[in-house]
Amino acid sequence: MAQRGRKPKPTALKELEGNPGRRPLNKNEPKPNKKAPRCPSWLEEEAKKEWKRMGKLLEQMGLLTEMDMAAFAGYCQAYARWKEAEEFITQHGTMIRTPNGYLQQVPQVSIAQTNLKIMLKFCEQFGLTPSARSRIAAGEGSVDPTDEMEQLLGGGE
Repeated sequence: MAQRGRKPKPTALKELEGNPGRRPLNKNEPKPNKKAPRCPSWLEEEAKKEWKRMGKLLEQMGLLTEMDMAAFAGYCQAYARWKEAEEFITQHGTMIRTPNGYLQQVPQVSIAQTNLKIMLKFCEQFGLTPSARSRIAAGEGSVDPTDEMEQLLGGGE
């Protein structure tokens, strides 16, 4: 059965945002080790560079785990393909003249647009857009439940 309404946000992201909705956090959500997965060997070179660049940051924030390999690989591969298409457009332009003399858009325009959309969907999942980052408050939401002072102040709920 399909779920209605908004997609649920991962608990790690809610915690980084300080749980602004104050709704109870999902205590039963799977909690994989906060260890980044190994970069797949089949990724394009630019995708591997993006994996290295963003993987460390996401791992430090606790947003990238071994379970996220496919999603993060999808983001990195879409990034590489988007970048390649954009570089082609920069070098050659967006239009070509056909043998009949008509102007036609180069395929790289739609390739770039498609991969940008794919990238942005993955970015939302990992909190990588400006609007997603604006909701994250580093340090908040990481309350130690055994801290007596936090319990007295109501932070260790």
